[in-house]
Amino acid sequence: MSDWLHGLPVIWMVLVVFGVSYLFTVLIQMVVGMLAVGERLHAFKAVSPGMLPPLGIIFGLFVAFTAAQVWNDNERANAAVNREASALKSVLVLAATFPGEPEMQLRNLVRRYIQETATQEWPMMARHADTLSISPAPLTEALQQALALAPNTPGQQIAQHEIATSLENTLEARRQRILVSQSKVDLTKWACLILQAACALFAIAVVHSDNRLASTISLGVFATGVAASVLLILAHDEPFLGQISVGAQPLLQVMPNLASG
Repeated sequence: MSDWLHGLPVIWMVLVVFGVSYLFTVLIQMVVGMLAVGERLHAFKAVSPGMLPPLGIIFGLFVAFTAAQVWNDNERANAAVNREASALKSVLVLAATFPGEPEMQLRNLVRRYIQETATQEWPMMARHADTLSISPAPLTEALQQALALAPNTPGQQIAQHEIATSLENTLEARRQRILVSQSKVDLTKWACLILQAACALFAIAVVHSDNRLASTISLGVFATGVAASVLLILAHDEPFLGQISVGAQPLLQVMPNLASG
């Protein structure tokens, strides 16, 4: 699916998805209505209604299979962002064991990283343009700064080790976040889902080809279900794109802790 569709506000996405679904359904009904004359009408009536439940079940399985990937991607995205924020918070807490210039430098580097991540990386992830080929400079500098610290007490030695570990966890969480941002439902899955829906709609129209009212009701109900399923998947398909997406709020919530830095 195109990124412009994923980026629409939910209300406009609803209008587009439901509008296209109903329009497609009307076209199917019109085509079947034009074909259902003479001998073809008898042939259509010979189609067993018993095929409708299997078609609906297969469509439901396609929806469940596709939705499983979407929910998993969103869970991974949320987990990565929360882990990243937690690791950065740990760095700030532990930096206090090195008062003065070292603490201020670490706080400033964390501030820079959060600001650059929220203002630069998030839009790039939405466009699938972010990459792991370049490590973020603030985190690299912070790790170098942490390793260069000269601890004077056993407590500072432990804090130095934990700061370096937290920064490494931040880098790993960022890596996971960027990898998840590249994930989306591919065209093959969308094509299979839509094709199965079209097959079910066509079968419903054929089975009810001699009763226009029954055909309209049956097609309308199933088309609504198809549109709702597609909308649910589409709105959550890309974790970092769209109105319903994973934001940088957990990272930005760390910012107030930097005010004294």
